Amino acid sequence: MIRFAAAFGLIAAPAAAVTVDDCLDHRSDAAAIMEPWDDNTATYANDRIRIAVMDGIEPAAGALHIMVLSPPFDELGSRQCKIISYDEHQGFAAIWFNERSADYNPATGLTVTLPVQFWLPDLSFTNSAQLAITINQSTGDVTTDFTVGGAE
Repeated sequence: MIRFAAAFGLIAAPAAAVTVDDCLDHRSDAAAIMEPWDDNTATYANDRIRIAVMDGIEPAAGALHIMVLSPPFDELGSRQCKIISYDEHQGFAAIWFNERSADYNPATGLTVTLPVQFWLPDLSFTNSAQLAITINQSTGDVTTDFTVGGAE
């Protein structure tokens, strides 16, 4: 029984933390916005914040990422761009964008929560999770909270 519990613990826990990076590579290319665009992008805060599902195509079990465009604006009026991935090597196996919810807290900012699925290649296993993305327009901080097994 202890062996089973230990093995389950390996499967239930993600191997790495979700990453939030600047948009500097193929993951944030406009050609990667998942089709249809109307179903895979959303705006908040009077269109100042945009979130989009990005399909990097490979690796197939971890090709999906989330792009966040948000204030602060630079000197040219462009928003900052962040890309959210499962870890530094791959994205998510699935993102249920149509099931997202949003909540605003003046102290922390906008939080968008959505169910995702991630791939653990060493175990040949996928698991579901809840991904909460908090975007603070005042500070420019984009943070995540990742709860394994939280997808419904």
